Amino acid sequence: MTVGEVGKNLPWVEKYRPSKLEDLVSHDDIVKTINQFMKENQLPHLLFYGPPGTGKTSTILACAKQMYTPQQFNSMVLELNASDDRGIGIVRGQILSFASTRTIFKAGPKLIILDEADAMTNDAQNALRRIIEKYTENVRFCIICNYLGKIIPALQSRCTRFRFAPLHQNQIIPRLKDIAEKEKVTITEDGVKALLTLSGGDMRKVLNTLQSTWLAYKHVDEDNVYTCVGHPLRSDINYILNCLLNENDFAVCFKQIQDLKISKGLALGDILTEIHSIIHRVKFPPDVLITLLVKMADSEARLASGCNERIELAALISAFQLCKEKINVNELAC
Repeated sequence: MTVGEVGKNLPWVEKYRPSKLEDLVSHDDIVKTINQFMKENQLPHLLFYGPPGTGKTSTILACAKQMYTPQQFNSMVLELNASDDRGIGIVRGQILSFASTRTIFKAGPKLIILDEADAMTNDAQNALRRIIEKYTENVRFCIICNYLGKIIPALQSRCTRFRFAPLHQNQIIPRLKDIAEKEKVTITEDGVKALLTLSGGDMRKVLNTLQSTWLAYKHVDEDNVYTCVGHPLRSDINYILNCLLNENDFAVCFKQIQDLKISKGLALGDILTEIHSIIHRVKFPPDVLITLLVKMADSEARLASGCNERIELAALISAFQLCKEKINVNELAC
């Protein structure tokens, strides 16, 4: 297989992963600070935390490529991911032996990247804190996690922390359109909006959904994006909401929504999430809206704990029927 064919088969997330710090699309303050650390040759131990797909791994890999030549990379960088065993045995074995030895090829410190570090056991984290202190002359650690609370305070205090927030839409759109242009993807404005809505600031999710939709339909618009990921279409949500608000017969309303769920393969959890985002635009009296939101929250909690979808759909319809009755009673009282 040629180099060109390898590049062609790569997922776009890896194909367009930034190799230099200036190529990163966001977190300018963090990039500027780390660049300054490297210029001054004063890189501390780092702790990157934040939601997935916000550039944590890309940032440290770009730093490593800037610090070391391709020939030095394998001997100077140790990267361990959640897929690797990182119990106390690996910390005392592989990490300790890598940290305790110096290389003859380069004078500067080595780099150990611990990705998805919130999956490490407390024993492993406790074993790591002594290694971080003892071998600071030889090695720098970069700990990456999604949840800061799962990293023990002793490790947090030994590192300089940087929070990677979800990306803003105006940061994602230029890179998204650039990749779409390079891959000759036909994408509409509503397709871009749908990708941004589904991603929630996760660049990885944007690119994976873009690639999947393009391969499946050869045209990226709103309906194709939602269909590709199995998310309810806006037209389906509007139809369901119309049934809930305007259909007074419980049995008819239940049948209409249940038939749509089965024919489109929709999950009630997704429907609840979408209805929640639209329901605030409906002009309910405040007390009615509060009651409805509480009942929807209860339904979502029961769904998450494994309750039957048919029962929860009936509960959702009942909540809307009660709220409609409450509004009618209030109008009669007035």
